[in-house]
Amino acid sequence: MIDLQVANAVPQQGRQAAPPITGEPVFQIENLSVFYGNSQAIKDVSFDVHRNRVTAIIGPSGCGKSTFVRCLNRMTELVPGARVEGRILLDGRDLYARDVDAVMVRRWIGMVFQKPNPFPKSIYDNVAWALRVLGLKDRLNERVEQALRQAALWDEVKDRLKKSALGLSGGQQQRLCIARAIAVQPEVVLMDEPASALDPIATTRIEDLIHELKRDYTIVIVTHNMQQAARVADMTAFFSLEVHADNQRSGILVEYDQTEKIFTNPSDGRTEDYVTGRFG
Repeated sequence: MIDLQVANAVPQQGRQAAPPITGEPVFQIENLSVFYGNSQAIKDVSFDVHRNRVTAIIGPSGCGKSTFVRCLNRMTELVPGARVEGRILLDGRDLYARDVDAVMVRRWIGMVFQKPNPFPKSIYDNVAWALRVLGLKDRLNERVEQALRQAALWDEVKDRLKKSALGLSGGQQQRLCIARAIAVQPEVVLMDEPASALDPIATTRIEDLIHELKRDYTIVIVTHNMQQAARVADMTAFFSLEVHADNQRSGILVEYDQTEKIFTNPSDGRTEDYVTGRFG
C-alpha cells in the first residue's frame, strides 16, 4: 500500500483473453459524481481497476471519459467550479482525503495527454525534470536511461540527449512524454487519447509499448478508437449519456467487463449498439 501522506472492434486474432481478476484492485471507484458548476458531468460511477491490467474507457463524445480519467489523479479539481463527490481509493487510501497531498497523488499516478507536449528543453531534461522536482537526483543518468528504455525510445535518442525534444517526430515526442511520466516510477499511468494525433505507424508503436508497460504499471486509457481498445485493453468500461428532464446530460457507466466480452457478447443493449456502430 502506498503511503501518500508520507511519500512527499473485434479482439486481435490470436490474442488471449485477460486472465481472471485476482488480488487487490489498485483503484476502487465508489459512487463518483463530478459537477462543473450546476452541470453534472459524471453520475454515480463505481468500478474497480486492477493491477497490471490495461483498462480502456470508451463511449461517445461528451460522456465524461476525459473527466473521469482526470479524477483519478485529481486534475479535475484544477478546473474552477469543479466538484467531485464519492470516493476514489488507491490501494485502499482515499485520494481526496484532506491529509492527502494532490502533488504526491500525481507522482504516483502519471498522465499522458492526447497531444504530445514535450517541454522546450533537451530530451534529457524532459525526462529528468520531474525527478529533479521531486528531489530524486541520485543516479539521475541511470533513471533517465531506464525511462527512455521502458518507453522504447533510448536507441533512437541516446546520441542526441542534449538536443531539443521539439526536434523529435510526433510519435517520438509522445513516447518521450510517456518516458517523462514513468521516470518517477508511478503505480498507475493514465493515457487520454495518446495516439489520436499520430499516424498509423506511430500509433502501432504506442500500442506495442502499452502492452510492454503493463508488466510494470497499471494503465487506464481513454480512446475513441474501439479497434484500439480491443487491441490493447484487458478490461473495458463503456460510458454513455443520460438525458435529464431539464435536457442536461451526464455521463454514466453502462457496462464494465473483460474487453473480449464487451466487444463480442455485451450484457447491455446500449453497449451492443455502440460497439456495432448503431449509436455514437
